[in-house]
Amino acid sequence: MRRSRIGRRALWLLFGLYVVVFIIYLYAPLIVTGVLAFNNRDIPSFPWKGLTLDWFYNPNYGKVEVEDEDETEAAGQIGIGRAGGRVGVFNDQDLLGSIKNSFYVAIAVTALSLVVGTTTALLFERNRFKGDTLLYFAMLAPLVIPGVILGVSILAFGNSIVGPLRAIFGRETVKPIVSLLRPGLFIVVLGQFAWIATMATLIISARLRRFPMVQEDAAMDLGASRFKAITSITIPFLRPALISAGVVSFLLSFENFGTTLFLIGSDPTLPILFFSRLRFEITPQINAVSVVLILGTILLGMAALGLEQLRSSGRG
Repeated sequence: MRRSRIGRRALWLLFGLYVVVFIIYLYAPLIVTGVLAFNNRDIPSFPWKGLTLDWFYNPNYGKVEVEDEDETEAAGQIGIGRAGGRVGVFNDQDLLGSIKNSFYVAIAVTALSLVVGTTTALLFERNRFKGDTLLYFAMLAPLVIPGVILGVSILAFGNSIVGPLRAIFGRETVKPIVSLLRPGLFIVVLGQFAWIATMATLIISARLRRFPMVQEDAAMDLGASRFKAITSITIPFLRPALISAGVVSFLLSFENFGTTLFLIGSDPTLPILFFSRLRFEITPQINAVSVVLILGTILLGMAALGLEQLRSSGRG
């Protein structure tokens, strides 16, 4: 009996140690990233040199006061205490432009994924038809295809149909279509949508399986059309899944790199801009952007949770 207690206690101690190590492994990089975003150094590393907000917004950016002409020439443009040359997140127009592009793409992909995901979930959960299993697995295929392969395939497909379109309809006639098929934000949306819509479909389908069909049947017995029954009964029931699918779709699109890398044009998204800059230099600005994105993700999750709680309290 005593040995059994000692064994259980040792097991709980090992389990507690595992949980502590796991939490440290998961959150320590985020904490270090956040701390270094406020460190008064030109490189993202310790030791701590004091608190600064220059990497978020530098009011001295572009205001150069030379203290040592030789040092200034060697180090480039620097300001008082070297702060004038620091480019904060909100000083960097290219960075803000890439964030804007990421938002545009993520919003478009999220909207398309919710519409297609809802209709696809209704199709597979409500209907049985010949070849439905094959079609269902075809829908799941983008999830197992690497993003790099998906991006290259979409780019190759777009390039392969340009020639035949020009030959059939004429160069000037298909010029607007050809411009959409070239690398750019439009084809990035299509590339991300190809697999993110599948994720949204699975989330919505899981909720739809719990829907009591008798409610729709009762509404139609009372004179409502099928469309009216779906929009007034089924869609409100699916609202938690729609919110979850929307948040997941937005985040997956915003941080996507593999597919976007091969489809982006001259207007990069945030991950692509980061990748191009990291090859040449690393500054605490990257840490500052990470802090902004982490806070944005937390706020997005809290907003989704708040909407769900409001819906639940209103229903109660």
